[in-house]
Amino acid sequence: MPREARIDSLESLREHLQWAVELEHATLPPYLCALYSLDPERNPEAVEVVGSVFAEEMLHLALAANLLNAVGGRPRLDTPEMLPPHPRGLPHGDLELSLLPFGPQALEMFLRLERPAPPGAPAESDAYETIGQFYAAIEEGLRHLCEQLGEKEVFGGDPARQVSAAHFRHTAGRLIAVDGLDSALAALEEIVEQGEGAGRGEVWDGDRNIFHPERDEVAHYYRFQELRLGRRYRRGDTPRSGPTGETIFVDADGIRPMRPNPRPAEPGSAIRAAQDEFDHTYCAILHLLERAFNGSPRLLAVATGTMYALRAQAEALLRMPDEDGVTAGPTFSFVPPESRRWSVGDGQRIVVLRDGPYVVYGGVPLRRKRKLVSAENDALTWKTGEPLETEDTYALCRCGHSRAKPFCDGTHALIAFDGTESPVMRPYRELQHVHDGVGVSAQRVGELCVHAAFCIGRTRPIAKMLADTGDSDVRSEVMGRIGNCPSGSYSFAIERGGETIEPDLPQAVSVLEEEDGLASALWVTGRVPVVRSDGLPLETRNRMTLCRCGHSGNKPLCDGTHREIGFHE
Repeated sequence: MPREARIDSLESLREHLQWAVELEHATLPPYLCALYSLDPERNPEAVEVVGSVFAEEMLHLALAANLLNAVGGRPRLDTPEMLPPHPRGLPHGDLELSLLPFGPQALEMFLRLERPAPPGAPAESDAYETIGQFYAAIEEGLRHLCEQLGEKEVFGGDPARQVSAAHFRHTAGRLIAVDGLDSALAALEEIVEQGEGAGRGEVWDGDRNIFHPERDEVAHYYRFQELRLGRRYRRGDTPRSGPTGETIFVDADGIRPMRPNPRPAEPGSAIRAAQDEFDHTYCAILHLLERAFNGSPRLLAVATGTMYALRAQAEALLRMPDEDGVTAGPTFSFVPPESRRWSVGDGQRIVVLRDGPYVVYGGVPLRRKRKLVSAENDALTWKTGEPLETEDTYALCRCGHSRAKPFCDGTHALIAFDGTESPVMRPYRELQHVHDGVGVSAQRVGELCVHAAFCIGRTRPIAKMLADTGDSDVRSEVMGRIGNCPSGSYSFAIERGGETIEPDLPQAVSVLEEEDGLASALWVTGRVPVVRSDGLPLETRNRMTLCRCGHSGNKPLCDGTHREIGFHE
């Protein structure tokens, strides 16, 4: 029956859509704990079910963010409110969520969470009994406001903030860009049908099974019923009949034990260190998701890729008995930004993600530079190309395997990239070797060399030219060659111990290409700070080269290995 919408203002609509973001996120930690507790070799079918539901909840989170952005809101995820201690209530609902290993108790919680709304159940904008009733209230609010204010007024958000299918490829569901009432209703339908089934009376959600394309996909509620009852649904089955298809076996001995709702262990203990490591990674994901939903959509692939790092960290915890002999587990505690290993804020900087990409903050310009060479392939100078289009925050590939180079597309997670960084180098002045000429003092740190070959020259290397620098033409050529050294391995002063003279370079990142199309390093110029994944800063310099082939022995710095392996885009 038509009735007055409970969501009757744009402000209220944005508030409820933020609740939707919080609701969809709240499902993730419980699903992850159940997933991590399953031995994938002994329980592959249960892993498929829980993993597929988790991936679709990530999709629902992105859809909720698209809806909020479409109506002029701003999705918030990197906040303490997203990670209260467990057990916790479902945001603005009446269901309690706990962190549990897979088993009957977890299944009952998931079934309550995904329970379909009863036929004729009213829309409920707060204190909802089912998620479907909450989204029904949002649908009512959207329709009401479009009637009252006009569709254009309601959907006044920036279209560039929408994440699309190009940014998310982990489910058979649709990631819908929302630009009006029709697409908003389609996004709501996708969320509800994947959870409780199409038409509030069917087992199926309308998609194909991502693991078994020959099968229709079962909605979340009924996937958990399959695990609880030990049988699959097949065509002709209904909610009333229950599943009558092939059996599903869950091996109870293939479930890792875990203390329910783990608490932080004692500071200084091995368990606490592992829990902290997990929390840092999870909060990095929240940070990346918030950035992705607030103007940098390409970061969604980076955030979902970083999810893969959580599994190894969680499985390590599930092998560690606590003081009572019970296996430990992740706490999903919020790490304040000021306590994270890499700082947050809006300043220009580059952050190295552990076994992941470089995240570039602050709108640092990105462009290509190509090395110009002589007919004999001697290095002459660099030619700057057109700037590359970027978002304010963007991620650059570090593993060398992205299909969207120079940008990261999450491939590092799929190939289990080992991006372990070398120990922090001593400062440049402590490592440099000084070679004096006349009116010029050349300084060199061999550990920074990327073999761009400007120091070699067509006839003589710089080291042998220094004896002739009484000739101002020779001295000028030496200075020019040193200025073209991308890594800053070579620098110079007028006299030994004097002030180093650096070329005037803009704050930028340049994607370097050398002779014969060889893909080289990322050239960071203009003293843009670079922070390692452990939070330690690299020495800030005017020139620095970062590895992007994935094979440097001096990560994150380039060491010229791209030449040995013939790295190309």
